[in-house]
Amino acid sequence: MYIFSVNATAKKAREHLKEGQRVPFIVYINFIDLFGAEQLCKVYLMRAGFTEIEIEKRKLVPSHLVKDERVVTADKAMGEAVKSGYMIQMFDE
Repeated sequence: MYIFSVNATAKKAREHLKEGQRVPFIVYINFIDLFGAEQLCKVYLMRAGFTEIEIEKRKLVPSHLVKDERVVTADKAMGEAVKSGYMIQMFDE
């Protein structure tokens, strides 16, 4: 699993966003390959209505942590990514 710190631009106005507003995200991708995980990260954000996606930081989560039930239970975002394959969280500024 990879965790990415990402900035992306809203394509159109939304409930709490203006069109063109740049927003930060943390994205969990449960995929073994870094290149593939990065591409999935970009695709999921594009599908969510964002462009100009810039991955700033990348972190590999060791597989023993992903398999540790205590760790997955403690980190709800990781638990969602294990269950569904990914999780996207937008940060409020």
